[in-house]
Amino acid sequence: MRAGRTRRQPVDPYADPGTPDCRGGWSYLWWLICRQPGRGLAGAVLSSVWMVLMAVAPYLLSRAVDDGLEGGDTAALVLWTTALFVVGALNAWVSIMRHRTMTRLRMDANFRTVKVVVRHAVRLGAALPRRIGAGEVVTIGVGDVQTIAMSLTMIGPGIGSVVVYVVVAGVLLSVSPLLAVVVLLGMPVIAVLVGPLMGRLQGVEGEYRERQGVLTARVGDLAGGLRVLNGLGGKSLFADAFRRDSQRLRDQGYRVGSVTSWMQALGMGLPTVFLAVVTWLAARLAAQGELTVGELVSVYGYVAVLVGPVAFLVDMGYHLSRGVVAARRVVRLLRLEPDPDTGTEDAPAGPAELYDPASGVRVVPGLLTALAGARPADTAAVIDRLGRYGATDVTWGGVRLDAVAAARERILVADNEADLFAGSLRELVGGRGSPSPAEVDRALRAAAAEDIVRGLPEGLDSAVAAQGRSLSGGQRQRVRLVRALLADPEVLLAVEPTSALDAHTEAAIARRLREARAGRTTVVTSSSPLLLDHADRVLYLVDGKVAASGRHRVLLETEPGYRALVARDAEGAEETAGGADAEGADAEGAVR
Repeated sequence: MRAGRTRRQPVDPYADPGTPDCRGGWSYLWWLICRQPGRGLAGAVLSSVWMVLMAVAPYLLSRAVDDGLEGGDTAALVLWTTALFVVGALNAWVSIMRHRTMTRLRMDANFRTVKVVVRHAVRLGAALPRRIGAGEVVTIGVGDVQTIAMSLTMIGPGIGSVVVYVVVAGVLLSVSPLLAVVVLLGMPVIAVLVGPLMGRLQGVEGEYRERQGVLTARVGDLAGGLRVLNGLGGKSLFADAFRRDSQRLRDQGYRVGSVTSWMQALGMGLPTVFLAVVTWLAARLAAQGELTVGELVSVYGYVAVLVGPVAFLVDMGYHLSRGVVAARRVVRLLRLEPDPDTGTEDAPAGPAELYDPASGVRVVPGLLTALAGARPADTAAVIDRLGRYGATDVTWGGVRLDAVAAARERILVADNEADLFAGSLRELVGGRGSPSPAEVDRALRAAAAEDIVRGLPEGLDSAVAAQGRSLSGGQRQRVRLVRALLADPEVLLAVEPTSALDAHTEAAIARRLREARAGRTTVVTSSSPLLLDHADRVLYLVDGKVAASGRHRVLLETEPGYRALVARDAEGAEETAGGADAEGADAEGAVR
């Protein structure tokens, strides 16, 4: 049971990952090590013992040669051979434990980084897409997390390499001071040759990661908007841009590969040079009678053992350089701060009026209010201010909205491009609550989404792909509306909730939405006469300010600009009315 708990510990999704050190890349890597000091120390000790025992083998072999073979002592030969076997078996066990320990350290660092990144992304909330690109976040999750974890795996063998290097140099000092000096000079030579390459690698690797993030963002845009690009004839333009970015990334990858190849070549070449130089010197000393045959064999064995540590040291430099670059990107994300929320005022005790001085919009509580404007960006900006997304002078019941502490609990902004996470349809629309079947049925009816459930093979329990890509555009919009209705906020601010629907479905939603939100404050942005006709109050915006207000039919008679705006949308509604069957076919095809 104890071993089982140890194996589960690195992947515990509920454990607190702690507060990361965000001063820099090196600081973050050190924080990961300090979060599991016992495992890090055990890895360093086991790696050191593992490499030192490898260096013990040449000594035992030299004793077997000098005392057993040269001296003709069979008992001594058996003794030293048995000792060599025991040390080899023990070192095999130490190697297994070292590998297990470093694997657990790597897994802990991997999942700990994932948890701190996800936790911070949730903390940033709506500010995340405004502060950092989606491609950057994907690159961190897919590549940088693994790179950081792998870099920590090399620290144990790296420490062991330094220890065995010093031990071998000390042993050689007792054999030949000249050989010990040659070996000791190897470390400064490695630092001089590899050090500049590590700095160069961090630079080119950082630029490569930046370009990779840009390309990943383009891939995401392509996956989400291929149908739109086809319709607009922009697929070839996007393909050309993607091709150029891919070529830049490839060229940068070549530069990374060039530096990496030099580091790996040094990792293999330097030990070989040492082996040749020290072996040549030892052979000359043996020929002059200053070394015995056994000592010559041991010197060759010591230098052969150093091939691994020297390669580990170079490899550690390579992986740490890449790990620092990846850690810097993680730290850059963790340094982002969410929008300030310094509200200390209490929210109104009951339903209250929302007022936006910038536009003159007044939202009367308990009514269905529609914002209509020629430019959707103007009405969307009003919604952002009413929902306190960004700087706002909006008041709520006479109190500044940005001073209210619990505004998010009572005001919900439902964007028509809001993210849809992968999972079952029931989980998708339920959000963090647990709505009853009756509540779900009412929300599905209000959003005219019953056909979506009927068309899926397992109904509400059917799996939906990330961003709802297994659904059609109209289905995704209705699913978002179902989710907003089930949240049942006191104030619902919906941006173009029916823009992707055919006229028949839109008319049904317009009628049912008013019934479902009766007595609750609801604001929608739209220029569709089907939706505007069911609004209790329509606010007509010109250049982002209220130009007229009233019922839809009254504004049609009194406001020429409003009449022209709605007439254009009415013509589009007539064209899409005949496309209701096409929408249904599209939905059915998406389900299949």
